[in-house]
Amino acid sequence: MNPDARETWPSPDLINSWLGDVDVDFEFRPGESSGVHSDDPAAVAAARRFRDVLGRFASGVTVVTSTSGGQPVGLTCQSFSSVSLDPPLVLFVPAKTSRAWPLIQRSGKFCVNFLAADQADLSNTMASRGVDKFASVTWRPSEATGSPVLDGVLGHVDCTIHAVHEAGDHFIVIGRVLELAAAGPEEPLLFYRGEYRSTD
Repeated sequence: MNPDARETWPSPDLINSWLGDVDVDFEFRPGESSGVHSDDPAAVAAARRFRDVLGRFASGVTVVTSTSGGQPVGLTCQSFSSVSLDPPLVLFVPAKTSRAWPLIQRSGKFCVNFLAADQADLSNTMASRGVDKFASVTWRPSEATGSPVLDGVLGHVDCTIHAVHEAGDHFIVIGRVLELAAAGPEEPLLFYRGEYRSTD
């Protein structure tokens, strides 16, 4: 990522003034968190069908973290994938309306935390707005970037931002993996057809 891009990104206060009061910062699949602004019933129905069909693809749940102004920031994200082994790359897909994403982008770094089956409450906390998300969350700084690694997660990947691509109402964020580790329990937190699930 070009370092100059971080300096030209709008301030958090300006971004918040554009977005107004919204209660959720949960980045599900592309399109899941963005409404269709249309008076065309066919377009609304097509968007609903898109979400319903893609909702049948079960996925893990992650929390993407970073630091901004010395403070931890994070968002819950379902849209995450590995990309490449050489070089080691991963991606996540935040909505353009996300308040946390501009702070992460300006930092130039992020850590993806893989949530365990018993961490649905943590997922909900990190998806909320208007609260101190980290007030009751225990974490440590990652070794490579200092981004938060949350206690109890299955593993994490610590990255610098490699590239950002605009994709409809979302961004595709590609990260270069600097450090990664597996830990914690074996059962993941899953999301399927609009609900949390586990492998039990």
